[in-house]
Amino acid sequence: MNLKTSVCCAGILVALIASLVNADVSHLVQENPVTEVCLRCICDASSGCDPTVRCSGESCGMFRITWAYWADAGKPVLPGDAPEAQGAYANCANDPQCAASTVQGYMRKFGQDCNGDGIIDCLDHAAIHKLGGYGCKNAVPLAYQGKIDQCIHHAAGTQL
Repeated sequence: MNLKTSVCCAGILVALIASLVNADVSHLVQENPVTEVCLRCICDASSGCDPTVRCSGESCGMFRITWAYWADAGKPVLPGDAPEAQGAYANCANDPQCAASTVQGYMRKFGQDCNGDGIIDCLDHAAIHKLGGYGCKNAVPLAYQGKIDQCIHHAAGTQL
């Protein structure tokens, strides 16, 4: 049995058990909807994944995260930081792991099929990241989309 089959069967099993016991399974939604490969592609398309990128204009870090995006993602913070602390947003957005957690949180909240192909995949996550949770059905800027497409093509054969 491969990973896809296992995930599929596990999902069906959870749904069946939940229906039998009438339980709330909302907390069982996939914890990290964006694959590592897709995170790398979004990072690459956003900034070239340059770890020296900091805050400029309204966005920070390698993923070019705005304060509103960070807030919508649940305001993740670095250990020892608090969401309301001055600098918490920039500290997180400038840290590769915290920024990746922010992207995951944003996708948990806004994940959807933006391109209408019937699946939620890296193309959708990339559109959501660039255009926001309410604008992802609009046209993605060509330069960004080209970088995403090239990265996905390069990673062909890897689960996205």
